[in-house]
Amino acid sequence: MIPGSRSARIQALVAEQAALRGARVGVLDVCTAAVAALPVAGAGMSAMSRGRASHPLCSTDSVSQHLEELQLTLGEGPCVDAYVLGTTVLCPDLLAGELQRQWTVFADAALEAGARAVFAFPLQIGTISPGVLDLYSSSSVELDADEVADAMAFADTATLLLLDARVSETGVTFGTGASGTDEAGPSTSGTDRPDAAPFDDLGAYRAEIDQATGILMVQLGVGFEEAFIRLRAHAYARGIRISVVAADVVAHRLRLPRGTTPSDIQPPDARPPEEEP
Repeated sequence: MIPGSRSARIQALVAEQAALRGARVGVLDVCTAAVAALPVAGAGMSAMSRGRASHPLCSTDSVSQHLEELQLTLGEGPCVDAYVLGTTVLCPDLLAGELQRQWTVFADAALEAGARAVFAFPLQIGTISPGVLDLYSSSSVELDADEVADAMAFADTATLLLLDARVSETGVTFGTGASGTDEAGPSTSGTDRPDAAPFDDLGAYRAEIDQATGILMVQLGVGFEEAFIRLRAHAYARGIRISVVAADVVAHRLRLPRGTTPSDIQPPDARPPEEEP
């Protein structure tokens, strides 16, 4: 298939999803179109950064939403590897021994959440990488060459949308598209869909994690990266979402002791149950 024709076909599929919503194109439409076109059950997307806290952007169902939060809380999984390595990570069966050894916690937790196969595609143009697109299947499945190429085209489309986004205190909006027309959607949360991730105010969600990290920097006398690691470790050790811990820190309901280090925080003996969003 000619690369240009693939890109045009994928963008048309994404535009169709936006038309069904009656809205301009957003990254949720990329996820929804990918699920419709590929042999997967769900899709999710996270904004990733080396200089600030990562956060989920959108998801098509509760399982993909849980997978996004799970990987960011644990700091391991195909999404994390895809971002760090800058390459596609294909996991057709999480029961495979090498994956169980590679992701000692994530693999079992993802299986319990309902995912058997996970595929992660970095959102990348040159040296710029604003995040990762994740796809999952409830059964073991391998993507063929054309399906992988299509998934990468979906990731490319999401990258263009994200790089065109303007993040403000009130949320995420999109400005003029790459073609020079106002073609991108006003929100990535997709809260008008019953199965979308319930991030009513994505900007506030991201800002709260950043704010909590800043508070911990002052309280603990550490740098940004160390503060975020401790925030994530606390969430993991107690089996709760990182967004919940961040809210407690910001509301001054939680204060981590200065002497605590990430290595001091031990994981729970049993796998924590999935929380309701």
